[in-house]
Amino acid sequence: MSSTVTSESNSKIHSTSNPLYKTWKFWIVGITAIVLSFGGAFYGLISLIDKSSSSGDLAKTTTKDLAYLSMPAASRGKILAVVTSTDKLGNTDKSTGYELTELARAYYVFEANGYEVDIASPLGGNPPVVIDNDDMGPFDYAFLNDVKAQSKVNNTLELTDIDAQTYSAIYFVGGKGTMFDFPDNEDIHSIVKDVYENNGVIGAVCHGPAALLNVQLSNGRHLLDNRTVSALTNSEELFLTPEAKSLFPFLLETELIEAGAIVNKTYDYMEKISVDGRLVTGQNPWSVWKTAEAMLVQLGVEPKIRNVTDEENSIRLLMTFKDRGFNDTEHLLKEMIQQERPIKRNLVLMHAIVAAMKAEFVSAISLLRITHKIKSYQEEAK
Repeated sequence: MSSTVTSESNSKIHSTSNPLYKTWKFWIVGITAIVLSFGGAFYGLISLIDKSSSSGDLAKTTTKDLAYLSMPAASRGKILAVVTSTDKLGNTDKSTGYELTELARAYYVFEANGYEVDIASPLGGNPPVVIDNDDMGPFDYAFLNDVKAQSKVNNTLELTDIDAQTYSAIYFVGGKGTMFDFPDNEDIHSIVKDVYENNGVIGAVCHGPAALLNVQLSNGRHLLDNRTVSALTNSEELFLTPEAKSLFPFLLETELIEAGAIVNKTYDYMEKISVDGRLVTGQNPWSVWKTAEAMLVQLGVEPKIRNVTDEENSIRLLMTFKDRGFNDTEHLLKEMIQQERPIKRNLVLMHAIVAAMKAEFVSAISLLRITHKIKSYQEEAK
């Protein structure tokens, strides 16, 4: 799938589909696997894919279209968001960068609640970005169409120029590149130490916690020593990137544990955050909203109410399925439909396909049934 995004620095943009989706190739391969496993009864699975989610109108979203941003809170200070400068995975030709969705959503949570957001990177300037077309939502497109935000991200501050005393919090955006240029960066170590010891909040999501691995405080203790954190798990990493052990300098979950952290995790590709005092971390891209809002709570701010996204509702359904089974999930789905809550059908279907690829066939069938019910309810509501 080609990108709908244009930029003056296209070489810096890696427009892909989420590895969990693999666009049409993923759907066809995954559905074929299910068909071969269970027979021709699943011939109509292709019809479960919601193609409307790639509507071109969504790409035109601006901040003016988002009610959540219409009345920002009074100014409360500044938060620093840090993204990777790494554009290749080690010595390979595999492109990488920071994850746009992990920056955009947190950026607007902070802005809506009264914080000005500066964006920095190890090298400064225009960092590489990964745009996952299948994950893009209104806030992500609004970020791409936001002149102020784009000026900041195309001209990121260099970490060596950062005055840590200026910021109430620092937030590390994920992306595979962070595994290479975050852990040993002395500027990151210094800024995190200074922000934290000045009663500031430290936040990170997905691969972002790689920034915290080698941070030593003034008392000689490591920031992560006996601290509870969430980050991309080994299971998630190795499913997405089977060659991760040779591709990356380390596996993040393993390295966090070796650094003294207690890793708090949930099911693969579902929402999980950890709050350990003024240290707030999230497991994966589906944890960004809650990570940013939990950071605000630690700053003493009650987060502004926002509409729950279709992705979050879908994750809630999937978590309910994992924890309580099909019947409770079906009951919750009916409630959501009655309350007209948006649901991202493709996300549920994706989890069904992932279950089939992991040979979890009972779960795969149940999730396909749930996907079919979502489709039926959505069509009835039209």
